[in-house]
Amino acid sequence: MHKDYTIAWICALPVEVAAARAMLNKIHNPLPKPSTDPNAYELGKLNGHYVVITCLTYGVYGTVAAANVVSRMRATYPRLQYGLMVGIGGGVPGKDHDIRLSDVVVSKPAGEHSEVIQYDYGKAVGGGKLERTGTLNKPPHSLLSHMNQLEAKRMMGSENDAQKIVEEVLERNPHIKEKFSPPEQLTDFLFESSYNHAAGEGTCEKCDKNQLVKRKPRETRTPYVHYGLIASGDQVIKDSETRDRLAQQYGILCFEMEAAGLMDDLPTLVIRGICNYCDFHKQKQWQGYAALTAAAYAKALLSIIPISRPDVDLMKRKNMRHWMVSFPRNLKFVGRQEEIMKLEGLITLQDGTRRIAITGLGGVGKTQVALELAYCIRDRNKECSIFWIPCTSHAMIDQTFLRIAQKLGLHDVNPAEVKEQIKIYLSSERAGKWLLVFDNADDAEMWFAASHTAPLLENFIPESEHGCILFTSRNRKLAMKLAPLYVISIPDMDKDIAVKILDKTLAHEDLLRDTTITASLLEQLAFLPLAITQASAYILENGIDLSMYLALLQEHEQDAVEVLSEDFRDPGRYNDIQNPVITTWLISFQQIQYQDPLAADYLSFIACIDPRNIPQSILPQPKSRKRKVDALGLLNAYSFTNAQERDIGMHRLVYIATRNWLRKNALFNHWIQRVAENLQNVFPDDHHTNRGLWRQYLPHALTLVYENEFVIQEEIYLDLTEKIADCLFSDGRYQEAEVLYRKLMTISQEKFGPQARSTLSSMANLASTYRNQGRWNEAEKLEVQVMETTMTVLGAEHPHTLTSMANLASTYRNQGRWNEAEKLEVQVMEARKTVLGAEHPDTLTSMNSLAYTWRSQEKLQDALNLTRQCFTLRSKILGPNHPHSMSSSRALNDLLAEYNALIDQTPLTEEKCGQPQREVSSRYSDAVVTTLSTCEGRVHQLYPPRRPAATLFLGNHPLIIAARTPSPASENQNIQDVD
Repeated sequence: MHKDYTIAWICALPVEVAAARAMLNKIHNPLPKPSTDPNAYELGKLNGHYVVITCLTYGVYGTVAAANVVSRMRATYPRLQYGLMVGIGGGVPGKDHDIRLSDVVVSKPAGEHSEVIQYDYGKAVGGGKLERTGTLNKPPHSLLSHMNQLEAKRMMGSENDAQKIVEEVLERNPHIKEKFSPPEQLTDFLFESSYNHAAGEGTCEKCDKNQLVKRKPRETRTPYVHYGLIASGDQVIKDSETRDRLAQQYGILCFEMEAAGLMDDLPTLVIRGICNYCDFHKQKQWQGYAALTAAAYAKALLSIIPISRPDVDLMKRKNMRHWMVSFPRNLKFVGRQEEIMKLEGLITLQDGTRRIAITGLGGVGKTQVALELAYCIRDRNKECSIFWIPCTSHAMIDQTFLRIAQKLGLHDVNPAEVKEQIKIYLSSERAGKWLLVFDNADDAEMWFAASHTAPLLENFIPESEHGCILFTSRNRKLAMKLAPLYVISIPDMDKDIAVKILDKTLAHEDLLRDTTITASLLEQLAFLPLAITQASAYILENGIDLSMYLALLQEHEQDAVEVLSEDFRDPGRYNDIQNPVITTWLISFQQIQYQDPLAADYLSFIACIDPRNIPQSILPQPKSRKRKVDALGLLNAYSFTNAQERDIGMHRLVYIATRNWLRKNALFNHWIQRVAENLQNVFPDDHHTNRGLWRQYLPHALTLVYENEFVIQEEIYLDLTEKIADCLFSDGRYQEAEVLYRKLMTISQEKFGPQARSTLSSMANLASTYRNQGRWNEAEKLEVQVMETTMTVLGAEHPHTLTSMANLASTYRNQGRWNEAEKLEVQVMEARKTVLGAEHPDTLTSMNSLAYTWRSQEKLQDALNLTRQCFTLRSKILGPNHPHSMSSSRALNDLLAEYNALIDQTPLTEEKCGQPQREVSSRYSDAVVTTLSTCEGRVHQLYPPRRPAATLFLGNHPLIIAARTPSPASENQNIQDVD
């Protein structure tokens, strides 16, 4: 079965596969494999081990090809413990390592490097240098231990096991001798680095033998085994200068092309038989024998490694614990023992799934407490799996859940379903005991407010009597929702523990000799662990002492310390924050200015608006998009901001610190101006299509306009203030709009006079806010002023005058003063017919308004005729599907329904059609026909009847402002199409 195979043997060439196959004690029949796995496998038994051999696709070599092959191999054979990359390679001869053809080089960590060094795709650069891109994981500990054991046996004079295996294989398989027998030693040519291969020759027979390196002959033909670093990349090395330079710099013994693709995916030991010297010379006759010596060493190694028992492995796997924690243990962690003991006690309770939350001030050490707790549980409970999920963003959560799925062996899980699948797994008994840590669970919406982009995280919390969930959160309210029964608060550090933290993070006793300075510094840092850690890093990085750092704090941020020294736990206040970690952020502002001026500009810009949910479009846009990405990335790197999808958020303490820093440097007023100028350009008008955009911008614009620095110079930005007020009005936020309209009116009166258009416009707008708040008297007073002024300045028939009259009429209607409203509306309608024409939109609006007034006065036939006329004209001019036409049609339907209902309630004087008619109540106007023939029956309705809808259609002139949203009428009626 697939699960029986525990060792992967990976080859790059067919000659290597043939050598590997010759080592098997028994060859097994092939097993079926998934259609998604194109690999070819050789299965067999070797010294009791079950081995699966595979080879790279023909002609496709390099690190990526190797990684793909191993990835598919692990999916098909899920219990592979480690791999052996066995084959041929290029040797690097030197004074310390007399490497010759057919010798074996085995990867082994050396110094600061792991066993394999990955260079830049094998690229040789100027001067024969080779760029290295990094190092990879070390081989498995068990392989290194037994490799050392094998080497120790050789050093004690034991017979060379690998050589003995080679001889036995050749003796047992005579048909392979031609390909795999050792060539003559005389054909082992090592030429000087500066000498190139003879052009056009397949061998080195015609190369100048005077250019050979003089080497002492070996006493025996037995291949030597060398242990050390192997260089791996995607290009064959044929440059002896590069070979020698790299060997001298890093101690490289061998070059090959595949191992770098394996090390991070499967613990692997690399074994290479040397078949050339990484130069231009061709010595392919050594490939077979070199492949055989490498395979022989692999067999010798497996002969001393204990055999794993599948049945025991299966039993262990059932009780296997998993460990997936983001950080290594903090060896400098001190204190918090009381909290950790309390948390351990809660976790070990046997009463079903427990939810526990750690809460406290940002920087107080919640994550570090959770981390230490995880390691303590790992040390004391060998059966408990621990998983760590950073909740910094939806993307990070999704990525971590995918990694957990891989760790649990949940293959082929749809990324969209991975959370649900992990929940199901952890809720089952097969998961065993587990602890699930959600770190930085600070965003309440992520847990309890579903969006179109991400479902609620709360829905994916598993339930199991063997499991426990731990949250860390700055938000205590959120913590209480996540874990209502168990919330552990992390208090401030005391002085003694703070000194220990400073001592551990500095690791320099000399810096702590002055106890007075130490105490003063810790007091400035409020004994906060994060502040102490940041301060220590800055001190060490810049090579300064504590007194200089203390002076920096006092010189640049004493005011900020005072402002931020009050209570932080109330989310609605910024007083009494005992968290001067802000002072360390201020020191970093200067660094950001030097690294990226645009990032510093964004930091200052955000300090003048609301720090939450900032659309990137509201920021100044540089010419290069990359500059913007880099600048925002730098702020994220300093943790001054956090990006959530398209929006940006700034930590509120950083926000306050930035504002304070701007004020201290006399820059706040400058940035208020820059932000105002930018918003004046980007803030939209109140057209309904802009509603989504202005709702994103409004919190930031309102923050700006109420800053004292803005108020001082608000006359420069009247257009911005008016657009903000208009959008507030459109959203029904009348009280907020009122404040800004009143401010605009006052400024305009003082600056331009009481008869200026801007003054009258502001007065009309302010009156509209009064009317929509039901403050009829105040609205009427302003509207009378506007009407009288426009009538005096512009004339009685000017469109602006007529609009002001219509606005006043609307207020009369709101108060139920129908006769006064009717009088004004008749004047407005007749004047507009004369001035603008009978089909002008404003004239039609006047007709609609007058029809509503008549209806409210129970002049139903008048209202019906006028509404029908309005609907007919609007349909003709605008089309039947225009919003204005549809509004008129609804009003007409409502009137028709009401009229028909009235007819149904009137008794007939004669029963036959064409005889005396059904009369309509005499309460309706005598100026219109009050009877309808009974032959007409019920009047035809264009649409099903409905209640009147208040819809306002106004012009775009500043004076045509009022009544943009439904206004309450007397007796709970609505207004249809009001000016």
